[in-house]
Amino acid sequence: MKRAALYDPYLDILGGGEKHILSILKVLEDEGYEINVFWDKNLQAQIENRFRLQFVNKLKFLPNIFVKQNAINKMITLRDFDIFFYVTDGSYFFSSAKKNFVFCMVPDKKLYKNSLFNKLKTSNYRFITNSIFTKSLLKKWAINSDVIYPCINKDFIDLKVNNLKKENIILSIGRFYSHLHSKKQSILINLFNNLKQVNPLFNNFQLIIAGGLKEEDKTYFSKLKTEVKNNPYIFLKSNVSYDELLSLYRKSLIYIHMTGYGVDENKDSEQVEHLGIAPLEAMASGCLTFCFNAGGPKEIITDGKTGFLFNTQEELIKKLLFTVPNLSLQTRVRKSAKQYVQDNFNYEVFKKRVKEVIL
Repeated sequence: MKRAALYDPYLDILGGGEKHILSILKVLEDEGYEINVFWDKNLQAQIENRFRLQFVNKLKFLPNIFVKQNAINKMITLRDFDIFFYVTDGSYFFSSAKKNFVFCMVPDKKLYKNSLFNKLKTSNYRFITNSIFTKSLLKKWAINSDVIYPCINKDFIDLKVNNLKKENIILSIGRFYSHLHSKKQSILINLFNNLKQVNPLFNNFQLIIAGGLKEEDKTYFSKLKTEVKNNPYIFLKSNVSYDELLSLYRKSLIYIHMTGYGVDENKDSEQVEHLGIAPLEAMASGCLTFCFNAGGPKEIITDGKTGFLFNTQEELIKKLLFTVPNLSLQTRVRKSAKQYVQDNFNYEVFKKRVKEVIL
């Protein structure tokens, strides 16, 4: 049996990037590969529960040789694999696997120092990226790459949005943390409060912010709860189940993605959204999707057709005030957004692209 392996130093985050690379491994399993993961803890149950990603055969979790092992031991171990994937933390190493790929989910120049030594160590690696935005930045840093867009779960692809009963809910999904490409939840809370004061149209609206929460980010989460205080219209939901997340998408009328707000994408590219899986899920679920106009969202949203892009809070509020009472516009945008996601982010399209690039 052919063997594929992954080492992702951020695997336990189980964010959108992890779902993306694990989905690539799922395609390889479909093609007859045994799937191995270098990690000292078995995360099979968490992966299945978080992503609804089912592997026919259990993932094989192997001792993490990349923490303490020397280069020789890594070379000896990796030569047994046909394909090896690596998510870099800025460090590189020689690999003896037959095919090697660096999966680039964050366009942070510090991770891709194109030194002579790194060039030598990655001479038999290819780079794959999650978006044209990420690819364009790597190209600036003299790294060529192939884009493999993620796939959206069948639960979202198959939703019949015309049958959904939407409620006056503004939804935002993203991990609760204040660093890197922060989801800017604090800004959204302030904007929502201002929105309710601007127009009585939003008097009965709720804001629901949901996302993953790790132990080290609980101070930030507590700060957000302080900002919300006793506001009966704002709800913070941490570590919600997959089923609850799907339910939130199904009933929410509006989705807002603030990642990258206030950031210059040319100077701090790692702080903007690199693609945007949550916005795609929202579009597939019939949510009217509003994203900050930077990075990946500019690729997946055609303003006024499949969703809405904004540069300032004032522009966002203006577009919300125009869209919410305009039912014919809502119908057109929801239909176009749904069709776009169905056509471009389903599993079959994803599988075909993975086979083109990887195999």
